[in-house]
Amino acid sequence: MSRDKADLHPTLIQAYELACLEYQRLYPHFPQPFITCTHRTNEEQTKLYNQGRTQPGKIVTNAKAGQSAHNTKPSSAFDIGMITLDKKLSWDNKYFVKFAECIKKVSSVVECGAYWKFTDSPHFELKDWK
Repeated sequence: MSRDKADLHPTLIQAYELACLEYQRLYPHFPQPFITCTHRTNEEQTKLYNQGRTQPGKIVTNAKAGQSAHNTKPSSAFDIGMITLDKKLSWDNKYFVKFAECIKKVSSVVECGAYWKFTDSPHFELKDWK
């Protein structure tokens, strides 16, 4: 599983970088975003899909191998995490939603999983990736 921005579609790199600048400007004391996943192989996708189904753990995706925007190369999706100023992880949904608002400001072609029926707040993808 890649965390490298270089594995992202150029449109996503630009949207992520601009959204980070906007987020930092608006929320300098909040936890800050960082990329946790860009490209994912079909094998990695299958492993994640099986989690919570045939393997232990919580269900984290409804996408089988080849059905995820992460499975394209360059990747049509990225996931983020949030890190506090004292270097602790935060998974508080309000920060993901604030970052999603920043993405909306800088790009009309990127959507966030925070607004899906199967909520996936750390996930961002190109709207027309298929």
